Amino acid sequence: MSQSKKLNEFSATAICGNDITSSCLYVSALTIIYAGQYAWLALLVVAAVLFLFRKIYGEVVGALPLNGGAYNVLLNTTSKSNASIAACLTILSYMTTAVISASEAMHYLHGIFASIPVIIATVVLLTIFLLLVMSGISESSIVAVVIFTLHLVAMLLLIFSGAWYVMKQGLDTAVMNFKAPLNGGFFSALFLGFCTAMLGISGFESSANFVEEQRQGVFKKTLRNMWVAVTVINPLMALTAVMVLPLGEVAQNQEALLSHLGKNTGGKWLATFISIDAVLVLSGALLTSYVGVNGLIKRMTLDRILPQFLLKENRRGSSPRILILFYLLCLSVLFITRGQLGPLAGVYTISFLLVMIYFGFGNILLKIKRSRLPRPENATVISVVIAVFAVAAALYGNIVTHAAYLIVFLQYFLPTVAIVFLLLSRNEIMKYMLVVINSASSHLKGFAAVSKLHISRNLKRLTEQEFVYFTKGDDISILNKVMMYVEENEITKKLKIVTVLKDQGSVSQSFLIDLEVLDRAYPDIKIEYVQVHNATFGPETIKRLSEEWNIPINFMFISSPSDRFSHRVSDLGGVRLII
Repeated sequence: MSQSKKLNEFSATAICGNDITSSCLYVSALTIIYAGQYAWLALLVVAAVLFLFRKIYGEVVGALPLNGGAYNVLLNTTSKSNASIAACLTILSYMTTAVISASEAMHYLHGIFASIPVIIATVVLLTIFLLLVMSGISESSIVAVVIFTLHLVAMLLLIFSGAWYVMKQGLDTAVMNFKAPLNGGFFSALFLGFCTAMLGISGFESSANFVEEQRQGVFKKTLRNMWVAVTVINPLMALTAVMVLPLGEVAQNQEALLSHLGKNTGGKWLATFISIDAVLVLSGALLTSYVGVNGLIKRMTLDRILPQFLLKENRRGSSPRILILFYLLCLSVLFITRGQLGPLAGVYTISFLLVMIYFGFGNILLKIKRSRLPRPENATVISVVIAVFAVAAALYGNIVTHAAYLIVFLQYFLPTVAIVFLLLSRNEIMKYMLVVINSASSHLKGFAAVSKLHISRNLKRLTEQEFVYFTKGDDISILNKVMMYVEENEITKKLKIVTVLKDQGSVSQSFLIDLEVLDRAYPDIKIEYVQVHNATFGPETIKRLSEEWNIPINFMFISSPSDRFSHRVSDLGGVRLII
């Protein structure tokens, strides 16, 4: 995708911003229920935690600007299996976000037009946005920009109308609310409010999952813009509600608090406008889920975790098979839960917070294992620890408050992980199947012969995929780590070890001897050593060799480059760091 077709700052911000800024539609009421009149303070604490995550995400994605978010950083710092767990959590988070957003949008629409059936309307909305994203990310971003702009106008209008209402009516309601007792005391209420309010930053991780579709330098700006929006809108919205409405009235109208608030401060027209805005911005959050999960699943498929047929693209550059798969998964979740928010929230809360924790751990691993890798900014270790601890505390608080959510989460998470790990181990599974078929061949000769032929072909196709490791002449300990990584994480029997030389030079004799030792130590992997002369290691050479050898660039590995390396990792087209 050329830079001209990639997303600019406002378009990228709108796609992920619709998700994170739509949170005020439900998080304001929920936070007030737990933190009472100090909900605005709990939301400010959340904004402080999010400020720390700006640096964490900025460092990780700045160093490894590839789609995948937490999956991407763990793939480049640990094993493929660990990265797959983070990917499963992210996919679950996107699935529940999509269904919750679509369902809530239709609940708001049902409030305007009571004759509309919510479940059917939710299916229709999911289908509309499937077709929209299949038409191309640039086209769908235009819709996101319109929705995002309207939502910001609606929220600011509601806050200003609340301020005008207080100036006219006085502070009687606010004084009464601030004198009200808190359940369990100030710190307990503030903690529970903080745990609930952490749901208000869902969507912050989305920008990292489609960073390759953004213009250079845009990602960091999307983090800043989302943080500013959440820091301004969410606390002010909660404070406005506390200043205008009695706390008991907030609890009674939690499902559509902002439209009820608008009715009090501006009349029926404002309530209707807020409801229409809610329908649109929640639909925008659905768009975010489609775009984010498309980038993530595409990356997982390129890494051979998921079946390759998902990569088929249409003329507009989107991957319809990935999008249709996600659409079907969303429909299954919708019909299984019947659109009930309780089970959906259970999966959504735990998976989203765990993704944030994984990203924090990924940042620490990046500092330890990829310390030489250039990055545009650095998050201090203490800030990462504080941020991870804060999210872990929020996760604990949510599980303690809603223990049943953990069971619901595991019901979705465990099957998802099981399927992904079966796909990761499919070569071993096929080998076991061949053993079973051979033992049964005397009883079912025809079936056994056909099955054996089919499995053998698939197994051969998997293991014949060749991988590449570029080396500058590493010692045997480094090369041994490369072989261990390939053996544990990739399905292959072939590895090219390549040295790129600027002239007609050669590597040392000891290096060639080390390669012979490795070849004997790993009999299941055929090692081929290649010297590329009169070339400079960089994007052009990598692309040329990829085309010449018919090996995808994401199947090529390097060790972590130093800050003296003249290219960014993102310029190398998807080469993976494994040492």
